[in-house]
Amino acid sequence: MAPIFNSPPRLGISLLLVPVLASTLSAATPAQDPPSEESIAYFKQNCASCHTIGGGRLTGPDLKDVTARRDKAWLVKFISDPKAVIDSGDPYAQQLLSEARGVYMTVVPGMTSDRAGKLVDLIAAESKLEKSSFAGLEISDRPLTDADVARGRALFMGNEPFANEAPACVSCHTVTDIGGLGGGLLGPDLTAAYARLDGRGALAAWLAAPPSAVMQPVFIGHDLESEEILALVAFLQERAAAGPAEANSTTLTFVIGGLALAAACLVVFDLAWRTRFRSVRRSLLANY
Repeated sequence: MAPIFNSPPRLGISLLLVPVLASTLSAATPAQDPPSEESIAYFKQNCASCHTIGGGRLTGPDLKDVTARRDKAWLVKFISDPKAVIDSGDPYAQQLLSEARGVYMTVVPGMTSDRAGKLVDLIAAESKLEKSSFAGLEISDRPLTDADVARGRALFMGNEPFANEAPACVSCHTVTDIGGLGGGLLGPDLTAAYARLDGRGALAAWLAAPPSAVMQPVFIGHDLESEEILALVAFLQERAAAGPAEANSTTLTFVIGGLALAAACLVVFDLAWRTRFRSVRRSLLANY
């Protein structure tokens, strides 16, 4: 008589084949390449000032596990042109805009779809780590002191040089009540930077990796040290608390100073040439 239960042996053989097939398929599927050094450097220079991966919100949201919230195609599209996605009425993009208090994410210099895709892969890889290298700047949370404010002012004004020879902030930026002709006008006024960037953490991250297209090449190889960043944060916090000056007379001071200097130069030149002949050429007088 033929055996009645002839299916279990076949099922058992099939079950034995499952690990073999899984191993074969795994070997046939290429492993995802690790993030490139170029992608890591690009994220650090252009993204880390506004985003962390597992370190909490800065100016922009924490990007840890963002690939679980939106698929790669959506993320690439958003990174490539955030304003277009927001203005299209996308609900999630609108939510991001609301959380950012109406501030649009800027298009990062040199961004392409290919580069955006590599950044998404980097974020996904870093999200799997117990602690991402982009979890945020390691900076002391100790109370800020008057000594920090004084040092921050000296660094801002260039009276104390930065350890890595970064340029003084005053060469491009200004804040209220710094005296003289004020600071530079190439960059924005930083009086309200502490409040505008939502405080200590975000401002420190911005100082550690300025995303500005003008500042990036200037600060390559001239990174600020953590205690220098802390001192600048203290100074800018103090300036924000003091509020804007009642009137900004920098331009008027510059004009008046320029006119006074021009007048002084004319007086000096007149004194230096006071013995010259004013009405007759010297060569004519010599031949007379």
